[in-house]
Amino acid sequence: MAVKTEARPRTAEIRPFTVQIPDADLADLRRRIAATRWPDRETVPDQSQGTQLATVQALARYWEQEYDWRKVEARLNSLPQFLTEIDGLDIHFIHVRSKHEDALPLIVTHGWPGSIIEQLKIIGPLTDPTAHGASASDAFHLVIPSMPGYGFSGKPTQPGWDPEHIARAWTELMRRLGYPRFVAQGGDWGAIVTDLLGVQAPPELAGIHSNMPCVIPPDIDALFQSDITGANNAMGSLPPNLSAEERRACEQLDFFWKHAAYGLFMGTRPQTLTALADSPVGLAAFMLDHDAASLALISRVFAGQSEGLSRDDILDNVTLFWLTNTGVSAARLYAEFKLSFFVTKGVSVPAAVSVFPDELFEAPRSWAERAYPNLIHYNRLDKGGHFAAWEQPQLLSQEIRDGFRSLR
Repeated sequence: MAVKTEARPRTAEIRPFTVQIPDADLADLRRRIAATRWPDRETVPDQSQGTQLATVQALARYWEQEYDWRKVEARLNSLPQFLTEIDGLDIHFIHVRSKHEDALPLIVTHGWPGSIIEQLKIIGPLTDPTAHGASASDAFHLVIPSMPGYGFSGKPTQPGWDPEHIARAWTELMRRLGYPRFVAQGGDWGAIVTDLLGVQAPPELAGIHSNMPCVIPPDIDALFQSDITGANNAMGSLPPNLSAEERRACEQLDFFWKHAAYGLFMGTRPQTLTALADSPVGLAAFMLDHDAASLALISRVFAGQSEGLSRDDILDNVTLFWLTNTGVSAARLYAEFKLSFFVTKGVSVPAAVSVFPDELFEAPRSWAERAYPNLIHYNRLDKGGHFAAWEQPQLLSQEIRDGFRSLR
């Protein structure tokens, strides 16, 4: 992979960045796809054994024969991109300032198996709201960083870049960009980083928004942590006074934890995943199997149906991982994390929550009110899933506007 930056200046300066992938890298990618050695078909008629062979073969055919990386490369290069060194590591980020000078600065964090590709669709609606049916008073100056080990950011060579460290780095980034006041948003890992920003509560942070809120009460979270293998019957040990909404969230959590083997593997043995650096189709199959609803959506896309995502959307993201060789370096974030994913974190700043119906679990309002004592917005949406910015950019953009409006 090749990228273009200005000559490296001293630490703390911000350098313009351009993506330039050599033709040879793209030719090698197509050659590797064509040479894929396929496994046998799954022995069940559904996705209960993982990413189905038909889905991956349809993806590979399109990837090898029709997909054009240069389209998304041009899209990225049409945006202001930069690198800056924080704590010895280069951090890549997109920085789009609104034409409305009183816009609210916002830093948005992606997750896994996502990247900055997730957020490309929300840049226009958030930075130029008048062109998307909203008011100039809803405008944001937008900062979208690549997490360490992801995309065009540097890859840590020593332990220590956990979500708490990333949150501190994001505060430094916003200070370096000259923003004395800002808000933060995220889903998946981005939700955890954003929550931890809310725990650290730097004086510049006015509030946070999450589309995967960390709201699980500690006692309930402990039950599920002890029952990931199905040995301790968390569902049979739940408090008896849960509401129907809270019990439904527990059922969803129970299903997720018993089908999230990828997270357990990356959290304990990331270096074993050498195949992710050697086989593009293997990388794609692994990345597609994040959660049941997202995998089902992606499978429908490659079966020819029209959904919130396109084939190019999906392959833009997978191809970025391949070309930057970040399958393993991104996985190490799971090994760095020592907290629990969904448990309450102790956020003190104003917080806004958006609940999408196909998220890993639908956060009950009652839990959100306890997790975020200064809850300024809570809304349940009618459609959308785990990758909200990617799947439903208009809905998420409106939620971000609504969620932060009281903080302007």
